[in-house]
Amino acid sequence: MARLAAYHTVGLIEAGCDEAGRGCLAGPVVAAAVILPQRLRLPGLDDSKKLTHEHRAELRPLIEKGALAWAVAMVQPAEIDAINILNASFLAMHRAIAALTLTPQQLLIDGNRFNAYAGIAHVCLVQGDGRYRSIAAASILAKTHRDALMETLHAQHPAYNWVSNKGYPTGDHRAAIAREGPTELHRHSFRLLREELVF
Repeated sequence: MARLAAYHTVGLIEAGCDEAGRGCLAGPVVAAAVILPQRLRLPGLDDSKKLTHEHRAELRPLIEKGALAWAVAMVQPAEIDAINILNASFLAMHRAIAALTLTPQQLLIDGNRFNAYAGIAHVCLVQGDGRYRSIAAASILAKTHRDALMETLHAQHPAYNWVSNKGYPTGDHRAAIAREGPTELHRHSFRLLREELVF
């Protein structure tokens, strides 16, 4: 496992930012912003996609307890449909940044694009969640908070099996949409069905 960098620019208070759920057919896109102290010990910290569910669950409370500041925010499906998923991802990050109790001097953004946040410089970093500790921590918080929400929403709409697929475009999820139709939690601007499932 590669060693992640503690900071991008020496001497600045940096917040790592990442999102989860961008490719889903249902549920919100969720973003997190995290400011970490440099010496916080987070065993096995890495991009959330490289970690098991159990490891993410172990790291979440360590991040939330040890961070200098952290916040999680979301953009709901109707908003995604109105402004598109890319802008919704940026908006979720903006909302998370605004909720931080400590104002960062620089934002480390996972990815290659971002809508600037007023008054705070940012750096876009491709695969940043596998390179910088604060972005990796943000990826874990965004993923674990979103997964927990989708498990709760599963109880309202059990036919779609969100407890397992978390709203991603799996075969069972698309089959349920074909059978049951979409809910108010689906992103109607997305292609919800493959052509062979449209009756």
